[in-house]
Amino acid sequence: MNTAQTLGVEPTPLALLLLGRDADPASERGVDCPGDLPAPSDPDLVERARAAKARLGDRVFVLGHHYQRDEVIQFADVTGDSFKLARDAAARPEAEYIVFCGVHFMAESADILTSDAQSVVLPDLAAGCSMADMATGEQVAEAWDVLTEAGVAADTVPVTYMNSSADIKAFTGRHGGTVCTSSNARRALEWAFGQRPEGAGKVLFLPDQHLGRNTAVRDLGMSLDDCVVYNPHRPNGGLTADQLRRARMILWRGHCSVHGRFSLDSVEEVRARIPGVQVLVHPECKHEVVAAADHVGSTEHIIRMLDAAPAGSKWAVGTELNLVRRLANRYAPEGKEIVFLDRTICFCSTMNRIDLPHLVWALESLADGRVVNRIQVDPETEHFAKLALERMLALP
Repeated sequence: MNTAQTLGVEPTPLALLLLGRDADPASERGVDCPGDLPAPSDPDLVERARAAKARLGDRVFVLGHHYQRDEVIQFADVTGDSFKLARDAAARPEAEYIVFCGVHFMAESADILTSDAQSVVLPDLAAGCSMADMATGEQVAEAWDVLTEAGVAADTVPVTYMNSSADIKAFTGRHGGTVCTSSNARRALEWAFGQRPEGAGKVLFLPDQHLGRNTAVRDLGMSLDDCVVYNPHRPNGGLTADQLRRARMILWRGHCSVHGRFSLDSVEEVRARIPGVQVLVHPECKHEVVAAADHVGSTEHIIRMLDAAPAGSKWAVGTELNLVRRLANRYAPEGKEIVFLDRTICFCSTMNRIDLPHLVWALESLADGRVVNRIQVDPETEHFAKLALERMLALP
């Protein structure tokens, strides 16, 4: 029995395509590389990756996000969530090349926080983020115009989740806002509301409505009525000026395609199937899922909680399947039962585009003196995005 079956999930044909276990060249972007791309079945891939890293030595620093495949994560010098990895990259000024095994917005953040002498490489340019793509610079600028016309822009502080493009981080920096992670969202919101007279401030939260709503209601004690959702695909965001004036949290209509699929039915089904199970979910999940869970926390919090869990405990985890599978394997010898919250497969398809063939190609190219798939943020965008990131770093 394979690991996915052990975790109670069944991959669909579409999921297998997205995971790279099948191929449809006509539908894929960013997978054609200059030179030869080794096939996934190449038995020499692991050795080639090791050899290329050895040739590069301290000149290369490989970052691996927790949601990456095992075949990739084994070559990471450090692992972590998106902000931890960007910060780790900034702490290695001696590394000429930063190879980011994650998605595009993460590589942008690494480029913003590293020096101009360093090159940030994303092994597959098709590794994007559906959530980050749900808010464009043009859409957010238009939304700000709507807030201005409603007379509330002066009272509003933008807060953008780390899972956003450099353009959105730059918008946030220009308008006096900050970036947040799922770990420090509460502190970021408290800071943002503190920038305006008590009771008068509002937050425009980008681009994940669920993290914004869950943090406001669970952590700050607001009501669901304090929150409205701005839909960029509807005139004026689908909101009246009066709704904008009464709201405290203006949530962008965005979500994570992975965490957004978990449902209240998922929670109820796993409780019925596994007596005594504890449900642990990420705050990007829907509000009703978070409300029904036993524990809620960031990716790093999930890892720490399972690490500290007693032997014999049972857990259903609502986050990306690569991480759940890795944690289940890690803690099985300790007698901890860890299963995936949903019954169907839920890999992050864009994270999974960083596979061993692309990593080998990137490392070998760098070892041969060719910088491939470099991610560069233009100077103006970098300046204002860095302001927003630095405000986050300064949070108490």
